[in-house]
Amino acid sequence: MAVSYNRLWKLLIDKGISQTDMRKAAGIAPNTLTKMKKDEDVSLRVLGKYAKLLIVILRMWLSI
Repeated sequence: MAVSYNRLWKLLIDKGISQTDMRKAAGIAPNTLTKMKKDEDVSLRVLGKYAKLLIVILRMWLSI
């Protein structure tokens, strides 16, 4: 099954957040972001970190 992070990239663009800022906020290594840009598999631990950060971002956005 192919992996695609297109929805994540679109969400970041919509919210005005750079991929690098997102990576740093989630505490993810640069090489992991590179893998995601190439639509390669990353660990569930990494995806969990991004999910937690996205929840925080969405809660902040919805409360404004």
